[in-house]
Amino acid sequence: MGQIIDITKRLKGRNKEEISKSSEPADVLDMVEAREAILNSERRVVKRTLLTEFVGAFAVIPEKGLLKVALYDISQNGVAFNTDGNVSHFLDGQEVAMRVYLNHKTYFPFVVKMRNRRYITSEGVFRCGADFLAGQNDQALQHFVKFIENVSTTLKTDTGDIQVPSLISR
Repeated sequence: MGQIIDITKRLKGRNKEEISKSSEPADVLDMVEAREAILNSERRVVKRTLLTEFVGAFAVIPEKGLLKVALYDISQNGVAFNTDGNVSHFLDGQEVAMRVYLNHKTYFPFVVKMRNRRYITSEGVFRCGADFLAGQNDQALQHFVKFIENVSTTLKTDTGDIQVPSLISR
């Protein structure tokens, strides 16, 4: 436990006996932990925004095609994503091939093993959690995850900056 600082001398108009009788010991709040929690929360929101709005991802549904998913969260071990609708397309333990698209035609594939899924009523989506499986693109996937983590710490939101219509002089 940390050191307790006696501040009773600084309190004017009250004597020590009155203060000690009326006061309960107060808990000390660690501001470093509180600050880190706030920063981590902000980073997570930004990261989720980046993932859902920037990165195109699809799950491969055998004999049917590609199912668009919205990446919700990503880490070194796995990924969480949302699927639209009230029907789950995946089962716990199922291996699913996925693709992350970097533009309309270029993607890198990876495989996940479904860990859990639940319906999020307020959003009308199924949130699925999955673990990465070892495969041919492990290194690319790990670099991608690191990229997302590093970029998310410095992202800014565009508040409507004015764009120059043309820099061509007449």
